Amino acid sequence: MSHTRRTFLTTLAVATGASAGCLGRGGPSSGAEPGGEPLVDLGLPCVNSGGSVDLSGGRPATAFEETRATSETAYDGDLPLQEVPLQLGHDRSAFVDGDMSGGVGHDGIPSIDEPRFARATDVNLPDCERVFGVALDGDVRAYPQRILVRHEIVNDVVGGEPVAVTYCPLTGTAQGFYRGGTEFGVSGRLVNSNLIMWDRAADVRWSQIAATGIEVGGQRDAEDADQYLGQSLREFRVVWTTWRRWRNRHPDTLVLTEETGSAKNYNRDPYGSYEPPVAGHYSTDAGRQPNFPLLAYDDAESKRVVVGARTAAGAVAFDKRTLMEASVLSGKLGDTPVVAVADEGITTGYVYANPDGLDVERDGDAYAVDGTSAPPDALPLDRHLAFDAMWFAWHGFYPDTERVGI
Repeated sequence: MSHTRRTFLTTLAVATGASAGCLGRGGPSSGAEPGGEPLVDLGLPCVNSGGSVDLSGGRPATAFEETRATSETAYDGDLPLQEVPLQLGHDRSAFVDGDMSGGVGHDGIPSIDEPRFARATDVNLPDCERVFGVALDGDVRAYPQRILVRHEIVNDVVGGEPVAVTYCPLTGTAQGFYRGGTEFGVSGRLVNSNLIMWDRAADVRWSQIAATGIEVGGQRDAEDADQYLGQSLREFRVVWTTWRRWRNRHPDTLVLTEETGSAKNYNRDPYGSYEPPVAGHYSTDAGRQPNFPLLAYDDAESKRVVVGARTAAGAVAFDKRTLMEASVLSGKLGDTPVVAVADEGITTGYVYANPDGLDVERDGDAYAVDGTSAPPDALPLDRHLAFDAMWFAWHGFYPDTERVGI
Protein backbone atom coordinates (compact mmCIF):
# COMPACT_ATOMS: atom_id res chain seq x y z
CA MET A 1 0.00 0.00 0.00
CA SER A 2 1.45 3.34 -1.01
CA HIS A 3 1.13 6.51 1.00
CA THR A 4 1.26 10.12 -0.09
CA ARG A 5 3.39 12.79 1.51
CA ARG A 6 0.20 14.71 2.33
CA THR A 7 -1.04 11.77 4.42
CA PHE A 8 2.38 11.51 5.99
CA LEU A 9 2.44 15.18 6.99
CA THR A 10 -1.08 15.09 8.37
CA THR A 11 -0.22 12.07 10.50
CA LEU A 12 3.02 13.48 11.87
CA ALA A 13 2.14 17.14 12.37
CA VAL A 14 2.51 18.05 16.03
CA ALA A 15 2.38 21.23 18.07
CA THR A 16 5.67 22.84 19.12
CA GLY A 17 6.80 23.46 22.64
CA ALA A 18 6.22 19.95 23.94
CA SER A 19 9.69 19.96 25.44
CA ALA A 20 12.29 22.54 26.25
CA GLY A 21 15.91 22.72 25.24
CA CYS A 22 17.73 21.29 22.21
CA LEU A 23 16.87 17.85 20.93
CA GLY A 24 19.93 15.94 19.76
CA ARG A 25 19.01 12.47 20.94
CA GLY A 26 17.45 10.74 17.98
CA GLY A 27 18.86 7.25 18.29
CA PRO A 28 22.27 5.81 17.56
CA SER A 29 23.14 8.10 14.66
CA SER A 30 22.64 11.50 16.27
CA GLY A 31 24.84 11.68 19.37
CA ALA A 32 24.78 14.94 21.29
CA GLU A 33 27.42 17.02 22.99
CA PRO A 34 26.70 18.12 26.58
CA GLY A 35 25.15 21.38 25.35
CA GLY A 36 22.60 19.49 23.27
CA GLU A 37 24.06 20.19 19.83
CA PRO A 38 24.30 16.97 17.80
CA LEU A 39 27.56 15.89 16.22
CA VAL A 40 25.62 13.92 13.63
CA ASP A 41 22.23 15.38 12.86
CA LEU A 42 19.02 13.93 11.44
CA GLY A 43 17.09 17.20 11.61
CA LEU A 44 15.38 16.66 14.94
CA PRO A 45 13.48 19.79 16.02
CA CYS A 46 15.37 22.29 18.17
CA VAL A 47 13.36 24.60 20.39
CA ASN A 48 14.25 27.02 23.15
CA SER A 49 12.51 27.14 26.52
CA GLY A 50 10.05 29.71 25.18
CA GLY A 51 8.83 27.28 22.54
CA SER A 52 8.83 29.58 19.49
CA VAL A 53 11.40 31.54 17.51
CA ASP A 54 10.97 35.00 15.99
CA LEU A 55 12.72 35.46 12.64
CA SER A 56 11.01 38.61 11.44
CA GLY A 57 12.41 41.93 10.30
CA GLY A 58 14.01 40.76 7.08
CA ARG A 59 15.24 42.84 4.16
CA PRO A 60 16.34 41.90 0.61
CA ALA A 61 19.98 40.83 0.50
CA THR A 62 20.70 43.82 -1.76
CA ALA A 63 20.07 46.07 1.28
CA PHE A 64 23.28 44.80 2.90
CA GLU A 65 26.48 46.36 1.61
CA GLU A 66 28.67 43.32 2.23
CA THR A 67 26.66 41.05 -0.09
CA ARG A 68 26.97 40.40 -3.79
CA ALA A 69 23.24 39.91 -4.22
CA THR A 70 22.89 41.03 -7.84
CA SER A 71 23.74 38.69 -10.71
CA GLU A 72 27.12 39.52 -12.20
CA THR A 73 26.74 37.13 -15.15
CA ALA A 74 24.36 37.57 -18.07
CA TYR A 75 22.19 34.50 -18.60
CA ASP A 76 19.61 33.99 -21.33
CA GLY A 77 17.64 31.18 -19.79
CA ASP A 78 20.70 28.92 -19.88
CA LEU A 79 21.51 26.53 -17.06
CA PRO A 80 25.12 26.19 -15.86
CA LEU A 81 26.07 22.55 -16.38
CA GLN A 82 28.99 20.36 -15.39
CA GLU A 83 31.41 19.64 -18.23
CA VAL A 84 31.08 15.90 -17.66
CA PRO A 85 27.75 14.55 -16.33
CA LEU A 86 27.77 12.75 -13.00
CA GLN A 87 27.51 8.99 -13.02
CA LEU A 88 24.01 7.70 -12.32
CA GLY A 89 23.65 4.59 -10.21
CA HIS A 90 20.83 3.42 -12.51
CA ASP A 91 19.78 3.88 -16.10
CA ARG A 92 18.02 7.22 -16.45
CA SER A 93 14.82 5.45 -17.48
CA ALA A 94 14.68 3.89 -13.99
CA PHE A 95 14.32 7.34 -12.47
CA VAL A 96 11.50 8.14 -14.88
CA ASP A 97 9.73 4.84 -14.23
CA GLY A 98 10.35 5.05 -10.46
CA ASP A 99 9.15 8.56 -9.78
CA MET A 100 5.88 8.95 -7.92
CA SER A 101 3.63 11.62 -6.47
CA GLY A 102 4.71 13.05 -3.14
CA GLY A 103 1.12 13.95 -2.34
CA VAL A 104 1.26 17.60 -3.40
CA GLY A 105 0.70 19.20 -6.77
CA HIS A 106 3.09 21.09 -9.01
CA ASP A 107 4.56 23.93 -6.90
CA GLY A 108 2.23 22.78 -4.13
CA ILE A 109 5.23 23.28 -1.87
CA PRO A 110 6.09 26.91 -2.73
CA SER A 111 9.71 27.86 -3.29
CA ILE A 112 11.01 31.10 -1.78
CA ASP A 113 11.70 33.41 -4.71
CA GLU A 114 12.21 36.73 -2.91
CA PRO A 115 14.19 35.80 0.22
CA ARG A 116 14.68 38.39 2.95
CA PHE A 117 17.50 38.36 5.48
CA ALA A 118 18.66 39.81 8.78
CA ARG A 119 22.08 40.18 10.35
CA ALA A 120 23.22 37.56 12.83
CA THR A 121 23.27 40.19 15.57
CA ASP A 122 19.61 41.04 14.96
CA VAL A 123 18.11 37.57 15.42
CA ASN A 124 17.67 35.42 18.49
CA LEU A 125 18.03 31.78 17.48
CA PRO A 126 18.77 28.91 19.88
CA ASP A 127 22.38 27.76 19.62
CA CYS A 128 21.28 24.30 18.48
CA GLU A 129 19.02 25.57 15.70
CA ARG A 130 19.76 23.71 12.46
CA VAL A 131 20.93 25.89 9.59
CA PHE A 132 22.25 25.28 6.11
CA GLY A 133 25.31 27.45 5.59
CA VAL A 134 26.50 28.89 2.27
CA ALA A 135 29.69 30.89 1.67
CA LEU A 136 30.36 31.95 -1.92
CA ASP A 137 33.14 34.41 -2.73
CA GLY A 138 32.86 36.13 0.65
CA ASP A 139 29.06 36.29 0.61
CA VAL A 140 27.81 34.28 3.60
CA ARG A 141 24.22 33.21 4.35
CA ALA A 142 22.45 30.85 6.76
CA TYR A 143 19.14 29.20 5.85
CA PRO A 144 17.28 27.80 8.90
CA GLN A 145 15.99 24.27 8.53
CA ARG A 146 12.73 25.33 10.22
CA ILE A 147 12.01 27.53 7.17
CA LEU A 148 13.26 25.29 4.37
CA VAL A 149 11.32 22.30 5.68
CA ARG A 150 8.21 24.21 4.52
CA HIS A 151 9.58 25.36 1.15
CA GLU A 152 12.46 23.03 0.12
CA ILE A 153 13.89 25.54 -2.39
CA VAL A 154 15.19 29.11 -2.07
CA ASN A 155 15.97 30.93 -5.31
CA ASP A 156 18.64 33.44 -4.34
CA VAL A 157 21.66 35.38 -5.64
CA VAL A 158 24.82 34.77 -3.60
CA GLY A 159 28.34 35.83 -4.48
CA GLY A 160 27.03 37.46 -7.64
CA GLU A 161 25.57 34.18 -8.95
CA PRO A 162 21.91 33.11 -9.19
CA VAL A 163 21.64 29.97 -7.08
CA ALA A 164 19.11 27.57 -5.59
CA VAL A 165 19.55 26.36 -2.01
CA THR A 166 17.55 23.14 -1.72
CA TYR A 167 16.51 20.79 1.08
CA CYS A 168 14.67 17.47 1.00
CA PRO A 169 13.39 16.56 4.50
CA LEU A 170 12.67 12.95 3.55
CA THR A 171 16.30 12.21 2.63
CA GLY A 172 18.10 14.75 4.85
CA THR A 173 19.89 16.36 1.90
CA ALA A 174 20.77 20.07 1.67
CA GLN A 175 22.35 20.89 -1.70
CA GLY A 176 23.19 23.98 -3.74
CA PHE A 177 22.87 24.51 -7.49
CA TYR A 178 23.75 27.33 -9.85
CA ARG A 179 20.53 28.20 -11.65
CA GLY A 180 21.61 30.66 -14.36
CA GLY A 181 18.66 32.35 -16.02
CA THR A 182 15.91 30.26 -14.48
CA GLU A 183 14.30 29.46 -11.13
CA PHE A 184 13.71 26.05 -9.60
CA GLY A 185 10.46 24.86 -8.09
CA VAL A 186 9.14 21.75 -6.33
CA SER A 187 7.60 19.41 -8.90
CA GLY A 188 5.57 17.44 -6.35
CA ARG A 189 7.23 14.21 -7.52
CA LEU A 190 9.73 11.99 -5.72
CA VAL A 191 12.24 9.32 -6.69
CA ASN A 192 13.97 7.27 -3.98
CA SER A 193 11.96 9.45 -1.54
CA ASN A 194 14.00 12.40 -2.84
CA LEU A 195 12.91 15.79 -4.14
CA ILE A 196 12.46 16.18 -7.89
CA MET A 197 12.89 19.83 -8.86
CA TRP A 198 11.68 21.46 -12.05
CA ASP A 199 13.23 24.47 -13.72
CA ARG A 200 10.79 27.10 -14.83
CA ALA A 201 12.50 27.86 -18.14
CA ALA A 202 13.12 24.48 -19.78
CA ASP A 203 10.55 22.51 -17.74
CA VAL A 204 13.07 19.74 -17.08
CA ARG A 205 12.76 17.50 -14.00
CA TRP A 206 15.96 17.35 -11.95
CA SER A 207 16.61 14.81 -9.20
CA GLN A 208 18.14 16.65 -6.25
CA ILE A 209 20.61 13.98 -5.09
CA ALA A 210 21.57 12.96 -8.64
CA ALA A 211 21.68 16.64 -9.75
CA THR A 212 20.82 15.37 -13.22
CA GLY A 213 18.00 16.04 -15.68
CA ILE A 214 15.79 12.95 -15.94
CA GLU A 215 12.83 14.00 -18.11
CA VAL A 216 10.94 16.95 -19.58
CA GLY A 217 7.67 17.73 -17.83
CA GLY A 218 4.35 18.61 -19.39
CA GLN A 219 3.81 22.01 -17.79
CA ARG A 220 5.38 24.09 -20.57
CA ASP A 221 6.22 23.65 -24.23
CA ALA A 222 9.90 24.46 -23.82
CA GLU A 223 11.99 24.44 -26.99
CA ASP A 224 15.19 22.35 -26.97
CA ALA A 225 14.50 21.13 -23.43
CA ASP A 226 15.73 17.64 -24.36
CA GLN A 227 19.31 18.94 -24.49
CA TYR A 228 19.37 18.91 -20.67
CA LEU A 229 18.39 15.27 -20.23
CA GLY A 230 21.28 13.31 -18.75
CA GLN A 231 23.20 16.52 -18.05
CA SER A 232 24.25 17.50 -14.52
CA LEU A 233 23.87 20.86 -12.82
CA ARG A 234 26.85 22.81 -11.50
CA GLU A 235 26.84 22.62 -7.71
CA PHE A 236 28.22 24.42 -4.68
CA ARG A 237 28.67 23.29 -1.09
CA VAL A 238 25.89 23.65 1.47
CA VAL A 239 26.90 22.87 5.06
CA TRP A 240 24.42 21.29 7.48
CA THR A 241 25.35 22.62 10.92
CA THR A 242 23.98 24.51 13.93
CA TRP A 243 23.44 28.21 14.38
CA ARG A 244 26.10 28.58 17.08
CA ARG A 245 28.73 26.82 15.03
CA TRP A 246 27.97 28.76 11.83
CA ARG A 247 27.75 32.09 13.65
CA ASN A 248 31.06 31.46 15.42
CA ARG A 249 32.74 30.60 12.11
CA HIS A 250 31.03 33.45 10.21
CA PRO A 251 29.98 36.21 12.66
CA ASP A 252 28.91 38.50 9.78
CA THR A 253 26.57 35.95 8.23
CA LEU A 254 23.09 36.91 7.11
CA VAL A 255 20.21 34.64 8.08
CA LEU A 256 17.04 33.94 6.10
CA THR A 257 13.92 35.27 7.84
CA GLU A 258 10.32 34.12 7.93
CA GLU A 259 9.16 36.88 5.58
CA THR A 260 8.77 34.47 2.70
CA GLY A 261 5.48 35.62 1.22
CA SER A 262 3.75 32.50 2.56
CA ALA A 263 1.60 32.10 5.65
CA LYS A 264 3.45 29.21 7.29
CA ASN A 265 4.00 28.11 10.87
CA TYR A 266 7.78 27.94 11.07
CA ASN A 267 7.68 26.82 14.69
CA ARG A 268 6.37 23.41 13.68
CA ASP A 269 8.12 20.63 11.79
CA PRO A 270 5.64 18.31 10.05
CA TYR A 271 8.22 15.54 9.58
CA GLY A 272 9.02 14.86 13.23
CA SER A 273 7.73 15.05 16.78
CA TYR A 274 9.03 16.91 19.82
CA GLU A 275 7.86 14.14 22.14
CA PRO A 276 10.59 11.77 23.36
CA PRO A 277 11.30 9.22 22.08
CA VAL A 278 11.42 11.20 18.85
CA ALA A 279 8.75 10.00 16.45
CA GLY A 280 8.13 10.60 12.79
CA HIS A 281 10.44 10.45 9.82
CA TYR A 282 13.57 11.52 11.73
CA SER A 283 13.34 8.65 14.21
CA THR A 284 16.07 6.05 13.78
CA ASP A 285 14.19 3.55 15.95
CA ALA A 286 11.06 3.29 13.82
CA GLY A 287 10.55 2.14 10.26
CA ARG A 288 10.83 4.71 7.52
CA GLN A 289 7.33 6.06 6.89
CA PRO A 290 5.71 6.38 4.51
CA ASN A 291 7.27 3.58 2.51
CA PHE A 292 8.06 5.44 -0.69
CA PRO A 293 9.63 2.84 -3.00
CA LEU A 294 13.42 2.79 -3.47
CA LEU A 295 15.34 1.69 -6.54
CA ALA A 296 17.72 -0.28 -4.30
CA TYR A 297 17.61 -1.47 -0.69
CA ASP A 298 20.33 -2.23 1.88
CA ASP A 299 20.32 -3.86 5.31
CA ALA A 300 22.49 -1.21 7.02
CA GLU A 301 20.84 1.25 9.40
CA SER A 302 18.66 3.20 6.99
CA LYS A 303 18.90 6.66 8.55
CA ARG A 304 22.53 6.76 9.56
CA VAL A 305 24.08 9.96 8.17
CA VAL A 306 26.75 9.62 5.51
CA VAL A 307 29.00 12.14 3.81
CA GLY A 308 28.65 11.27 0.15
CA ALA A 309 30.54 12.37 -2.95
CA ARG A 310 30.01 11.38 -6.58
CA THR A 311 31.66 12.17 -9.91
CA ALA A 312 31.50 10.81 -13.44
CA ALA A 313 33.60 7.87 -12.18
CA GLY A 314 31.42 6.66 -9.32
CA ALA A 315 30.33 7.36 -5.74
CA VAL A 316 31.69 7.03 -2.21
CA ALA A 317 29.98 7.32 1.18
CA PHE A 318 31.67 7.83 4.56
CA ASP A 319 29.78 7.15 7.78
CA LYS A 320 29.67 10.62 9.32
CA ARG A 321 29.92 9.55 12.95
CA THR A 322 32.98 7.43 12.16
CA LEU A 323 34.53 10.38 10.31
CA MET A 324 33.88 12.78 13.19
CA GLU A 325 35.54 10.34 15.60
CA ALA A 326 38.50 9.35 13.38
CA SER A 327 39.12 12.80 11.76
CA VAL A 328 40.62 11.13 8.64
CA LEU A 329 39.21 8.26 6.56
CA SER A 330 40.39 6.84 3.25
CA GLY A 331 38.45 5.20 0.45
CA LYS A 332 38.09 5.08 -3.31
CA LEU A 333 35.91 6.95 -5.78
CA GLY A 334 35.92 4.81 -8.87
CA ASP A 335 39.56 3.78 -9.25
CA THR A 336 40.95 6.90 -7.54
CA PRO A 337 41.96 6.95 -3.86
CA VAL A 338 40.15 9.63 -1.86
CA VAL A 339 40.50 10.96 1.66
CA ALA A 340 37.80 12.48 3.87
CA VAL A 341 38.59 14.89 6.71
CA ALA A 342 36.37 16.18 9.51
CA ASP A 343 35.76 19.80 10.43
CA GLU A 344 34.45 19.52 13.99
CA GLY A 345 34.05 23.30 14.24
CA ILE A 346 30.97 23.13 12.02
CA THR A 347 30.53 19.33 12.17
CA THR A 348 31.01 18.64 8.49
CA GLY A 349 33.29 16.59 6.29
CA TYR A 350 35.24 17.23 3.08
CA VAL A 351 36.29 14.68 0.49
CA TYR A 352 39.44 15.02 -1.62
CA ALA A 353 41.01 13.08 -4.45
CA ASN A 354 44.30 11.61 -3.26
CA PRO A 355 45.66 9.77 -6.31
CA ASP A 356 49.24 9.74 -5.02
CA GLY A 357 48.26 8.35 -1.62
CA LEU A 358 49.77 11.28 0.29
CA ASP A 359 49.81 11.10 4.08
CA VAL A 360 47.02 13.19 5.62
CA GLU A 361 47.20 13.66 9.39
CA ARG A 362 45.40 15.78 11.97
CA ASP A 363 47.38 18.89 12.96
CA GLY A 364 45.42 20.73 15.68
CA ASP A 365 42.42 22.32 13.96
CA ALA A 366 44.10 21.77 10.57
CA TYR A 367 45.48 18.83 8.60
CA ALA A 368 49.01 18.13 7.43
CA VAL A 369 49.31 16.83 3.87
CA ASP A 370 52.82 15.52 3.31
CA GLY A 371 53.97 17.93 6.00
CA THR A 372 52.09 21.01 4.74
CA SER A 373 49.33 22.21 7.10
CA ALA A 374 46.01 23.58 5.83
CA PRO A 375 42.41 24.07 7.08
CA PRO A 376 40.05 21.12 6.48
CA ASP A 377 38.26 22.92 3.62
CA ALA A 378 41.46 23.96 1.82
CA LEU A 379 43.82 20.99 1.60
CA PRO A 380 46.28 21.09 -1.33
CA LEU A 381 44.29 18.35 -3.10
CA ASP A 382 41.38 18.43 -5.56
CA ARG A 383 38.18 18.61 -3.54
CA HIS A 384 35.04 16.74 -4.55
CA LEU A 385 31.67 18.24 -3.72
CA ALA A 386 30.19 16.29 -0.81
CA PHE A 387 27.03 16.54 1.29
CA ASP A 388 25.19 14.80 4.12
CA ALA A 389 22.47 12.28 3.31
CA MET A 390 20.51 9.52 4.98
CA TRP A 391 22.05 6.19 4.02
CA PHE A 392 18.87 4.64 2.59
CA ALA A 393 18.62 7.50 0.08
CA TRP A 394 22.30 7.53 -0.89
CA HIS A 395 22.28 3.78 -1.43
CA GLY A 396 18.99 4.02 -3.33
CA PHE A 397 20.70 6.27 -5.87
CA TYR A 398 24.15 4.63 -5.80
CA PRO A 399 23.83 0.92 -4.91
CA ASP A 400 27.42 0.27 -6.04
CA THR A 401 28.85 3.09 -3.94
CA GLU A 402 32.13 2.58 -2.13
CA ARG A 403 31.25 2.50 1.57
CA VAL A 404 33.58 3.47 4.41
CA GLY A 405 32.54 2.72 8.00
CA ILE A 406 29.10 1.49 6.93
